[in-house]
Amino acid sequence: MNVSVIGAGTMGNGIAHVFAQHGHEVTLIDVDEARLDGGLATIARNLDRQVRKELLSAGEREATLARISGGTDLAEGVSEAELVVEAATENPEVKAELFRRMDEAALRDAILATNTSSISITEIAAATTRPRQVIGMHFFNPVPVMKLVEVVRGLETSQETFETVRDLAEALGKTPVEVNDYPGFVSNRVLMPMINEAVYCVMEGVAEPEAIDTVMRLGMAHPMGPLTLADFIGLDVCLSIMEVLHRELGDSKYRPCPLLRKMVAAGRLGRKSGQGFYSYE
Repeated sequence: MNVSVIGAGTMGNGIAHVFAQHGHEVTLIDVDEARLDGGLATIARNLDRQVRKELLSAGEREATLARISGGTDLAEGVSEAELVVEAATENPEVKAELFRRMDEAALRDAILATNTSSISITEIAAATTRPRQVIGMHFFNPVPVMKLVEVVRGLETSQETFETVRDLAEALGKTPVEVNDYPGFVSNRVLMPMINEAVYCVMEGVAEPEAIDTVMRLGMAHPMGPLTLADFIGLDVCLSIMEVLHRELGDSKYRPCPLLRKMVAAGRLGRKSGQGFYSYE
């Protein structure tokens, strides 16, 4: 299958990596040439890591890289794709505009998928003339490692589109889970309020971040604590998802913690900025 991936950031380059590793021709697209180059370099480094761990042979690494091309022109990049996966910033207006452009440029029978972690698939699909061919394909970070894919039906998503994407996820070695279109889907509907509550515990002086994370790791058998995970995801992303949950569900239990807002305003975004609940200098 010919696949185009929109956005060369952490999720986008991971998605391109996995598709190419499983035999698909991939075009990775980003308007920022430096970000595109960075995404392609990240794929090469991650493939090197797989070779060192003996998960891939050197020949398989080279074949995977040969299947990936990059570009900055969206219309040209999606023109031959059978599947387009959007992995751009988590902003409804940005996604709507991208889907309008993808809809105009892509083959008429192409499926348009979004990697959104919280935004309505139905609303995204409404920006196109093919809502039956629009679906959520929510991968998890790091994409080459994490097995789960939430396959999210919009109101108009056809059964044929769902089955194609579900089967494709399985062929990538992932475990697809069918989810309906509600804010946050399953993963972030459950995860983000837990992270938000952990931030409240810090703000209210219940315990230090290290203590909160230790309780959840050792007492609840979580592989990492919620504040470490928040730093890994990005505090700006956590805030954005909480705002979607609060706005769309209208329940005060989804109100973003003021400390979370303050840290994002200060530029303390977690690992990617070097400072969040922990320091990564």
